[in-house]
Amino acid sequence: MMSSAPGPGLETPQSFAVRLGLPIKDMRLLARALTHRSFLNEHAEALEDNERLEFLGDAVLDFVVGAWLYRYFPYMSEGEMTRRRAALVSTEQLGQFGAEVGIGRALRIGHGEEEGGGRTRQAMLCNAFEALIGALYLDGGIESVRDFVHPMLEVAEEKISRLGDRDPKSMLQEAVQAEGHSAPFYKIVEETGPDHSKHFVVEVLVEGRPIGRGEGSSKQAASKEAAREALQKMERM
Repeated sequence: MMSSAPGPGLETPQSFAVRLGLPIKDMRLLARALTHRSFLNEHAEALEDNERLEFLGDAVLDFVVGAWLYRYFPYMSEGEMTRRRAALVSTEQLGQFGAEVGIGRALRIGHGEEEGGGRTRQAMLCNAFEALIGALYLDGGIESVRDFVHPMLEVAEEKISRLGDRDPKSMLQEAVQAEGHSAPFYKIVEETGPDHSKHFVVEVLVEGRPIGRGEGSSKQAASKEAAREALQKMERM
């Protein structure tokens, strides 16, 4: 039997929970949330992957984010709340949340996914984050989810509000051309995964100089993330 012990730099479910201060009592539930289906093919002792928890977490997040927007933005219209919720629960944003909490280091994945960069793939991080939310809900109820998610929502919503609903690629083009530069050029620097689950890494360049980098499950999503990073860097200059 292959060893399921985490490799160097990786975490067990227990150490992951301790690092984040997760108030979760059932470690088996947390382990399931961190188990990708590819892991089951190589480890007979693992009985269930995280897909059912992912389904539950998706529904819980829709409710928690909607309730948060309703409570903290009393003058926001229904249409605007719908747009903000869609942005906050998008694959890109949930993948970012997963990256922020370092969930990739605690994932239990198969060798093929490991070799293919699964621990940093946006879709994988998004799905694992949703599964984690499902586990928190089952273990500690909606309050446990709120305590964990609300601080992240505050930071993400502020960024979304600052950028607005406009396409970051259009905003970046306007910004660099206003400084007298040519239009940004988007370059695919990495493409991995099978056809049904591609992962792209894109750099955006101005005058041949890379100014932003993004990842996504499509070229368009990765390009948008690269543009967002470039805009944020320009704001700090």
